[in-house]
Amino acid sequence: MSNITNMTALDQSQAIAEGQLSAAELMQATLAQIETVNPQVNAIVSLRDADVLMAEARAADAAPRKGWMHGIPLAVKDLANAKGLPTSMGNPMFAETIAPKDDLVVARMRAAGAIIIGKTNTPEWGLGSHTFNPVHGATRNPYDLARSAGGSSGGAAVALATRMLSVADGSDMMGSLRNPGAWNNVYGFRPTYGRVPSEPMGDNFLHQLSTLGPMARTPRDLAALLDVQSGADPRQPHGARYDLTLGPIDAPVAGRRIGWLGDWGGAFAMEAGLLAQSEAALPELEALGLTVEHVAPPFAAEAIWDSWITLRSWAIAGGLSVFYNDPAKRDQLKPEAIWEIERGLALSAMDVHRASVIRSDWFKACARLFERYDALMLPTTQLYPFPVEWTYPQEIAGQGMDTYHRWMQSVTPVGLLGVPCINIPMELSAAGLPAGLSLFGPRDSDAALMQLGQAWHQAYRYAERCPPVA
Repeated sequence: MSNITNMTALDQSQAIAEGQLSAAELMQATLAQIETVNPQVNAIVSLRDADVLMAEARAADAAPRKGWMHGIPLAVKDLANAKGLPTSMGNPMFAETIAPKDDLVVARMRAAGAIIIGKTNTPEWGLGSHTFNPVHGATRNPYDLARSAGGSSGGAAVALATRMLSVADGSDMMGSLRNPGAWNNVYGFRPTYGRVPSEPMGDNFLHQLSTLGPMARTPRDLAALLDVQSGADPRQPHGARYDLTLGPIDAPVAGRRIGWLGDWGGAFAMEAGLLAQSEAALPELEALGLTVEHVAPPFAAEAIWDSWITLRSWAIAGGLSVFYNDPAKRDQLKPEAIWEIERGLALSAMDVHRASVIRSDWFKACARLFERYDALMLPTTQLYPFPVEWTYPQEIAGQGMDTYHRWMQSVTPVGLLGVPCINIPMELSAAGLPAGLSLFGPRDSDAALMQLGQAWHQAYRYAERCPPVA
């Protein structure tokens, strides 16, 4: 690993702007790091030709500066379209499908100066927080190559941790920016729903579970990328306020109140040691001048879960049933996708209505909590990275998992509401494995959460530790 690839994205940007580093030197160092590390972890896929990338970097050096990302290498999550690159979504049907144009968020990052070098690996269709698929294989955790990297932004998180990228994009329906952030010792941010618009395809009114967002090794880089990605799309109805988050990121946080939800009163099965490790971080938060209080479960966890899996299956069926309805294509869907689609197709309109009423009631209950607390907090995951050959965990602490995603239940209270959430890295476990804490706040509190992340990072700098593979 070179000193160049270990720099933060904003430091790389400043060095290029001041003439201390060229985009060509950064690209050369990036490609060298990928050549050394990627064969071990399989995080970056569909890498473009090195000579072409070097030519683009030299062209960036000769061109007027576009934005803070000018000359920064970026690999895009393989669920998003980047012009000229395949968008496989981890499924063989699309392995050779070349995107004719950039998705909106990719176009925004390219317009800010990013050089798109390839894609980052993801689970098939982005389903399941474990990055493996029949097109590109499994992505491995750089803290233990025998373990999962998480997902669905697993390739992005690993590329950051191993210094192959300095900043990365991702997406999050069920923890996909937060889980891999926790498991790879980096920051992941789920924005307020509507702040970072996806493509205006299909229904744009009803399905409000998934969002795009940034990942980085520092909150400042996280905020800078979020500011690039943010902004209303007039073709879509659910735009959110998008005040800049980088400018105010160093605001003082002393005096703010945090509500600790822990394992939701025992409702979330936790691997041995993880809850204790999480609670050991509470005094570290208090040392920042924050008040941390234990909060009793504010809503029935099972009701949130029932609402979540109903609305999730409904949304997935809306997007993937076109493949299910074609017998030739149905055979190329993984079992978890078929399970989701069949559940979604079996729902009645009143089933969906009841699930949305539960979501509405939970939103109101959460709003009452935010009258007292600036943010609420949970462990980001319910277990440490599991063996990479597993499809998903069958049990946690002796409690059986009744679905392929029940082990991710702790992320659903946030995802159901569309509120912003940041994963912050913690100290490594006794076995040397990463974990994280998730802080979430009311809608449009993105900047306030970035400030909490920045205060944490400035004090503890856990994300600066390199994994064994880097």
